[in-house]
Amino acid sequence: METGGNSLPSGPDGVKRKVLYFYDPEVGNYYYGQGHPMKPHRIRMTHALLAHYGLLQHMQVHKPVPARDRDLCRFHADDYVNFLHNVTPETQQDQLRQLKRFNVGEDCPVFDGLFSFCQTYAGGSIGGAVKLNHGFCDIAINWAGGLHHAKKCEASGFCYVNDIVLAILELLKQHQRVLYVDIDIHHGDGVEEAFYTTDRVMTVSFHKFGDYFPGTGDIRDIGYSKGKYYSLNVPLDDGIDDEGYQYLFKPIISKVMEVFRPGAVVLQCGADSLSGDRLGCFNLSIKGHAECVKFMRSFNVPLLLLGGGGYTIRNVARCWCYETGVALGVEVDDKMPQHEYYEYFGPDYTLHVSPSNMENKNSRQLLLEIRKKLLDNLSKLEHAPSVQFQERQPDTELTEADEDQDDGDERWNSDSDMDIDEDRKLIIPSRVKREVIEPETKDPVCSMGVDVSPMPIDVPTVKVE
Repeated sequence: METGGNSLPSGPDGVKRKVLYFYDPEVGNYYYGQGHPMKPHRIRMTHALLAHYGLLQHMQVHKPVPARDRDLCRFHADDYVNFLHNVTPETQQDQLRQLKRFNVGEDCPVFDGLFSFCQTYAGGSIGGAVKLNHGFCDIAINWAGGLHHAKKCEASGFCYVNDIVLAILELLKQHQRVLYVDIDIHHGDGVEEAFYTTDRVMTVSFHKFGDYFPGTGDIRDIGYSKGKYYSLNVPLDDGIDDEGYQYLFKPIISKVMEVFRPGAVVLQCGADSLSGDRLGCFNLSIKGHAECVKFMRSFNVPLLLLGGGGYTIRNVARCWCYETGVALGVEVDDKMPQHEYYEYFGPDYTLHVSPSNMENKNSRQLLLEIRKKLLDNLSKLEHAPSVQFQERQPDTELTEADEDQDDGDERWNSDSDMDIDEDRKLIIPSRVKREVIEPETKDPVCSMGVDVSPMPIDVPTVKVE
């Protein structure tokens, strides 16, 4: 089972992929504030490593088109997006009620350029999905994205806009099924919640569980209604190492790929699961973390790689640089080249760092029980879900010129089948944390997920197993 990812014709997975990389030079200038652990500067450090290792020449490099308000409103509530658009450090004291309502202030502070920051990182993820949908690349990368905690109507865990949900909605225009995998140390709650009741998106999150933010991600949270068994949660304890992590990751993902058969995969590569992270408590090496990227790549399915958490920023840059090399199929030297941030990486000036000798609280028996339980859940999905077919108008053709225009609307078709259902409340298990919104909000169903409609195609007589 653990070799299930090697789906390429023959031999080791050394086949080159066409990789497209999104980067905005301004992203490193955004600043959450003094003492805040989230530092967008890490994206600029990553880019500098990519440049000096010579990896940029192997990729198409694109500056993301900023996501527009209406793009963000494909998932987020209009009044929440409007608030993000207009709030500033100077005006926030006049909007205390809204700050509380939208959970903006402490973990998610108001800072200069906040909305532009959201537009930039969301634009990269949406743009990556568009490029994948049109076959312009095999792998799209947006290390500024992956902000998985944001909810429909509120910020959470340093995340304001959920670029992942927006990218998945875009992928669903082209693909019947999309897989989301999350290797951040924190549970991918915002993405799970958005797709909790659909069988068109499977979410798989590997995370620390037990007295740890955001508090969700119990192994018993499996999805609801049509989405039952389409949410997988892998709860881990402190000190998990490479061996234990892969003992779970490879067989679970192999089985997921076998039974769910996604048309595209989104992998959130949060680097706070690395050893020595400022906020994390896992013990993964960079190679162990990157093994997840390598394994997902080996299935040869369109792949969107996103960033996420990661608060020891020198290690975040190391990790995402190495994982870009993995995506490209390029070996990256451990000896670091001289560059503008070289002094961050002393005293060794190497790409890789050794894990610590911290205690691993994940016993073999615990891992065995988790693996058995999740594989058993997956066995209840005998084959990929069928998709109801309907007539639809052909999609608008995307051209390179169109996508570079700020007013091009190819990303969000006004006739898309991906509309959010604003009227239907979902019945959800009490274990899954949901937001409580003040009664004055004009959108009383902020805690619900996305209504993912059946995928219409032009030929209604075709049956999909």
